[in-house]
Formats: sequence, C-alpha cells, structure tokens
Amino acid sequence: MSTRGSLKRGCEVKNKRFEIRIAGFGGQGVVTIGRILGEAFSIYEGKNSVNTHSYGPESRGGACRAEVVVSDGEIHYPHVRKADLFIALSQVALDTYIADLKEGGMILIDPRSVKNVPDKHKYRVYEVPTMTIAHEIGGVKFQNSVALGAVYRLIAHMIKDSSLRQAISGNVPPETVGINIEAFERGVHYDGKERGQ
Repeated sequence: MSTRGSLKRGCEVKNKRFEIRIAGFGGQGVVTIGRILGEAFSIYEGKNSVNTHSYGPESRGGACRAEVVVSDGEIHYPHVRKADLFIALSQVALDTYIADLKEGGMILIDPRSVKNVPDKHKYRVYEVPTMTIAHEIGGVKFQNSVALGAVYRLIAHMIKDSSLRQAISGNVPPETVGINIEAFERGVHYDGKERGQ
C-alpha cells in the first residue's frame, strides 16, 4: 500500500470522524500545524474539531506532538485513537507513533528526516521534501507551511484551500504571511516526480 511520489488531490474517502496526528521536534512548527488545521476546520469550514498538543521536556529540540480530530457530529473523545493521517517530521516521531496509525492510513514524511517506515506496505506513504523546499524559500521555519500544503492535497475533499490560507494568515507573524503562503503553495503543487522520487 506504499505510495511514493505524486499526491492526488482529494483522493481519500470521506469519514465522519477524521483523526490527524502531527509529530516531530520542538521548533519544527508541529503545534502551529495543528492549530492552523483545527482553526481552518472549525472557523472557516464550520466543522467540529478539537486540537490538542504536548511538548517534551524542552520546547525547542524536544519531542512535540499535536492532534486534530474533525467530525461532522459531536466529538466525545478529543484525542486520536487511531490516526487516519500521520504527519511525521522526524524518524523518532514516526517510530514513536506509527503503531497508532490505522492500517491503510496515510503518512506524510520528509525523506531527508525519515529514512525508514516500518511495515510500509500497511500504509499509504507520501514523501515530500518539506525541509528542502523550505530552505529554497527562506529557511526551515517555513517547513510547517510546506507540510500544510502537502496535507491539503490529501484532504482536499474535506477542506477548501482558502480556509487553510486564512488560518495560516491568522497564525503567523504578519510580516511572514506572504512567504508562508508561498511555502503552502509549494507544498500544494509539489509532485514527487519533480525530484526523481
């Protein structure tokens, strides 16, 4: 079930409850990704969503996790039970949380940071070089917006890109809105074949 390369826009089946986990190290924008997704779903799409997060012992460089649960109905349990989508920004994050991904679930990874996906045949694995693209745009701090663009390609059936753009604009420093939107766009339009994957 491993899928490498191109992302297909809105290719996944609708689900009443959809669970997203984002994990990596502090400083990678993990919590920001969760906050933007949660806000985009609840404020701009009118869906029920809950966003939670946790940090390791240090905020920058320590383990970091965010979760977003989205539902058309009430959300009685606010945490991820079995993720539908897992955004893994480090190998440690992937190794720690992959057991909580549904079989057949989606994993978005940066192949520079995540070298090994155990039992990859059980999942749909999408590789996007978020860090490389972020450096091309202006620095690693834009990695989260690149990842959001790639995520949009996987959940386009659930959310409009304009909702994510608005949520990005409201959650980054005003002077970086333009470059964050550019990073988002690069993630949206990335095709794995571009870099020979």
